[in-house]
Amino acid sequence: MNAKRHIIILLAVFSFAARVSAQCPSENTAFKDGEELTYDLFFNWKFVWVSAGSATMNISQTRWEGKPGYKAYLITRTSPRLDRFFLMRDTIQGVVTEDLSPRYYKKGANEGGRYYVDEVWYSYPGGKPHLRQRYQNRDGVVTEKTYDNSQCIYDMMSLLLRARSFKTDNFSKGDKMKMPMVDGHKVEDINLIFRGREDFKMKSTGITYRCLVFSFVEYPKGKEKEIITFYVTDDDNHIPVRLDLYLRFGVAKAYLNGSKGLRHECTSIVGRD
Repeated sequence: MNAKRHIIILLAVFSFAARVSAQCPSENTAFKDGEELTYDLFFNWKFVWVSAGSATMNISQTRWEGKPGYKAYLITRTSPRLDRFFLMRDTIQGVVTEDLSPRYYKKGANEGGRYYVDEVWYSYPGGKPHLRQRYQNRDGVVTEKTYDNSQCIYDMMSLLLRARSFKTDNFSKGDKMKMPMVDGHKVEDINLIFRGREDFKMKSTGITYRCLVFSFVEYPKGKEKEIITFYVTDDDNHIPVRLDLYLRFGVAKAYLNGSKGLRHECTSIVGRD
């Protein structure tokens, strides 16, 4: 799994209990127009933690096919220092209706000199998801396909937006869940495990948050392999504040360094320096 896919999935995979059907409508209780989250990225390079870059996510109101909804952007950039080893210039875009049903997804990625574009369009004939997928590789070759299913399908961005409104009161440590995720050329299941609750102090801000802790895991040869551990605020905002990524070449971490336009008071804060 490449580094960029880790960074995007880490922001999406806490969507743990998506027990939904048909068009997957759901009330948005977590975010509002104008929200912006910023992150610092760090890599462990030969036993030394180095600044790796930054990521920004923002949400705004929009209209899709004449109906109101939300558009979300996630932009990730490596620092000039890291560009020599792994260049990353990625933009993720997602559009959902007001009831959080996915409508459009696009990822334009430049990862280590490998450029590609994923796109997905959603429609719901008869109340069931119909997906049109498009993938353009670094040579400009385009492949297209369609996918139909009776259960709800999400992409990385719509999964994040939908998940933030889930109620987590009934989560128990060790709970597991599989969820289907789509991109421009495939649909695959992701495996999620709830690890429990933990307080976490941010070094950059001195703020301690009460967090829900989750893992994204794979099962090569039937053995569990940890890919990402992530911490989200245990409040109505459900903001990812810390993410630990286990990569082939080391460990990466992402820390929230700023937020604005939150819909709710951040009641998960339990301490400040």
